[in-house]
Amino acid sequence: MAIPPMDTVTLYEIVRNLSERLKACYVFPEIAEEICERLHEHLVDGEYADCGQGESLALTLTEHLQSVNHDEHLWVRWYPEPLPDHKGSMLQNQERLVEFRRKAKLDNYGLHKVERLPGNVGYIDIRYFYRPSWGSGDTATAAMNFLANVEALIFDLCKCRGGNPGMVALISSYLFEGEPLHLNSLYWREEDLTQQYWTLPYVPGKRVGDKPIYVLTSKDTFSAGEEFAYNLQTRQRATLVGETTNGGAHPGSPYRLHPHFEVFIPRGRAINPITSQNWEGIGVVPDIAVSGEQALKTAYGMALESVIEGSREPASGAFSLLSEAQTALKDIKEYGTAGRN
Repeated sequence: MAIPPMDTVTLYEIVRNLSERLKACYVFPEIAEEICERLHEHLVDGEYADCGQGESLALTLTEHLQSVNHDEHLWVRWYPEPLPDHKGSMLQNQERLVEFRRKAKLDNYGLHKVERLPGNVGYIDIRYFYRPSWGSGDTATAAMNFLANVEALIFDLCKCRGGNPGMVALISSYLFEGEPLHLNSLYWREEDLTQQYWTLPYVPGKRVGDKPIYVLTSKDTFSAGEEFAYNLQTRQRATLVGETTNGGAHPGSPYRLHPHFEVFIPRGRAINPITSQNWEGIGVVPDIAVSGEQALKTAYGMALESVIEGSREPASGAFSLLSEAQTALKDIKEYGTAGRN
């Protein structure tokens, strides 16, 4: 059943509320002004009148929001159930937080797989960087300690859709020795505040040291996943293998526009201490460009070669790491396997 179009008064109210929020919150004030002008032009031209009042209108508004600078953190969403008004938003936000934390736990805090591949190469599949205080910090610590004795380490971020910079900093802390390093900063427009993120001076367990690190990326890698890759790349701490990432570097917050419509507006932007830039709109470009499907095989082969090159033991005995690594590399070259299903 088709959803009937909204009346003109309601459409004007939605666009007005959207424009006010953009002008007040969007991290780039000049771009906010340009977006608002275009929204008004589309409204006056009647482009929203035939969209209905559901998903179609939300998608059209999102397309127009992103048309100026292609900010994929900037979007409108429609909800079939009414959103709470201002008085009920605090309770609703609490309920959302409880539900999100429950989903985080069921998602194992974004850590989907941790294993030792043949050749003593560590592999960790991260789908989301959840806030450390929610319990994900303990899970990440356990994962990194499990991988403490590997010869090389592969981070798979091909399906990572974002998360919390604090979790990025926690995991990154295991990858650097010495004094704390400044990884990234976030500038927040409304507060006129710059928030810095550093590696930790202490981690529970062992750090990886100077062992080779490979980060797998795809076109779906987004937000905090991109930050993790970008931070390591600019510090020359990892080799990135895969595809150029999605290109989202602007964190933000949701705002209610109407009982059934919500907008997410980026309120901040990432600032890398090395480049003074970020990956917004352009993505993080890998050092070794291959398809997402070939990223693991390529990185694993490179990791095995580093293990073989660095080995000082004979390829014999009850157990030989050199022999195991050579066999695994041969399997990759001859059969295209990557040591796992």
